[in-house]
Amino acid sequence: MADPTAALLTQLRNIQAKTGQTLAQLHQQLEGCGLAKHGEKRSWLMEKFALGYGDANTVVTLQGKPVPAGLDGATATAAAAPQDDPLDAIYTGKKAALRPLHEAVMARISELGGFEIAPKKTYLSLRRSKQFAMVGPGTVSELEIGLNCKTLAEHPRLKLLPPGGMCQASTRLSSAEQIDDTLMGWLRAAYEAAA
Repeated sequence: MADPTAALLTQLRNIQAKTGQTLAQLHQQLEGCGLAKHGEKRSWLMEKFALGYGDANTVVTLQGKPVPAGLDGATATAAAAPQDDPLDAIYTGKKAALRPLHEAVMARISELGGFEIAPKKTYLSLRRSKQFAMVGPGTVSELEIGLNCKTLAEHPRLKLLPPGGMCQASTRLSSAEQIDDTLMGWLRAAYEAAA
């Protein structure tokens, strides 16, 4: 079973690296923004720091709570190079060129809302109450996304998988242009089905 604390720490380190701010600094900015409602603060973070929905929601949720162990005194510079980043092991050798595509996909998926990331040996499992997607290299030139959703209709870009597997369908991407409305519709359906 994946360690939710480790997943949260990875998410927070990624937020700090993206924004150049520590979690404490982000919370100080929230206190000074003049907004009171959770949703308003989340939207403010999304606009000011270009954070996805899930990342901004996590920052607001943690406001006023103790800083998780492992982030005490962490600087944004230190956060930019986490020592145990599972992507370092997944995207190595010839597959290293796929990492920017993976990160672009994950940035879009984070807009759907909160979820847990459970790193596996060759991919990341994305979970809510159950797994809704898998993201990892399919080949040295294509990223594969597995989708756990029984309601997806046939589509030329979608490969329907046999019953009984971890996902009902998969698709492969070779460029960021393929992170389009069609893909996001499939991911949203899988995300909502895993609530």
